[in-house]
Amino acid sequence: MKAFIHQKDNWPEFTWNTNEFLDLLSEARNLQGRLIGKMETLGFDLRNEALLDTLTLDVLKSSEIEGEFLNPDQVRSSIARRLGIEIAGAVDSDRNVEGVVEMMLDATQNCFSPLTIERLFDWHAALFPTGRSGMYKITVADWRKDTTGPMQVVSGAIGKEKIHFQAPDSDLVEKEMTRFLKWFNNSNMDLVIKAAIAHLWFVTIHPFEDGNGRITRALTDMLLAQADKSNQRFYSMSAQIRLERKQYYEILEKTQKGNLDITDWMVWFLTCLINALKSTDSILIKTLFKADFWQKHVYTTINDRQKKLLNKLMDGFEGKLTSSKWAKIAKCSKDSAVRDINDLIEKGILKKEVAGGRSTNYELVGMPTDNRTNGREE
Repeated sequence: MKAFIHQKDNWPEFTWNTNEFLDLLSEARNLQGRLIGKMETLGFDLRNEALLDTLTLDVLKSSEIEGEFLNPDQVRSSIARRLGIEIAGAVDSDRNVEGVVEMMLDATQNCFSPLTIERLFDWHAALFPTGRSGMYKITVADWRKDTTGPMQVVSGAIGKEKIHFQAPDSDLVEKEMTRFLKWFNNSNMDLVIKAAIAHLWFVTIHPFEDGNGRITRALTDMLLAQADKSNQRFYSMSAQIRLERKQYYEILEKTQKGNLDITDWMVWFLTCLINALKSTDSILIKTLFKADFWQKHVYTTINDRQKKLLNKLMDGFEGKLTSSKWAKIAKCSKDSAVRDINDLIEKGILKKEVAGGRSTNYELVGMPTDNRTNGREE
């Protein structure tokens, strides 16, 4: 029985009914154009700030989908270094952070360069610099070998497993990827539609032993950047997939177990893209708030420790800010932290949170709320 889409006789000759999603495609294209136009009205520094926020969010959320929670400060610092953007409180980054940042930036900053086997292998090597996924040694910078059995997506307890998907056999991967890369580099179609197809096609081939999801999303970003005709990213598809991950896995499983009519997949993908484009307003609001804040306080006396913590609050601070956290981050005594905080309260910059609990928590006055940024989602 041919249970999966890649086992169909005419794979990968996808079909779809354009009339079912033409309005969605038009809306997505309109939102893309409006966003690019809006960003072009901003100054160079503000665009860089929005770019940095978006790329940080994209890297964090793409990893979170796989259950890996990266350090936001390390991700932000790594991206800033590679883009030549100066930020306050930059930190060194771990090798795994540097690797995923390197891959995502290559996909978006060099979005118009051809996709080759060597480039994909370089991305894979960057994702797994130690040659291991967690504790387990894996095949890196090469197609999977399936030495322990078929590549499957499985859930449930041992003995009661449910197979959601089984990828093509490893001895077919090279042939499958040769066909995929030829299409990716040479096919002429609307680039948003192409991004939707490439996402489904690549994740179905599942060519690597691990890291397929993150590489799939990098390819999606690559084609969306081509569609925008810009290597600057101001919206995050990965962040939206993270929010809609239950629906994502449901439509993916349904499509991979269906026939080659992928209309429902296209509808879901375009809807997710529209939601991602609409959600970018929160990034822009935060960027404009930060620029306005420092313009407003250009003559306010603020010491270096205070500047560092204020920037962290505006860039996306995890959890609640307490005097103890202030002292730890600023590398100062508790007394100095309390003096810093009280000084900012007197200047109307910080305030105590209403529901403080056991510890007194502080927040930035007027800071726009955004639960999509750097904090973990449960």
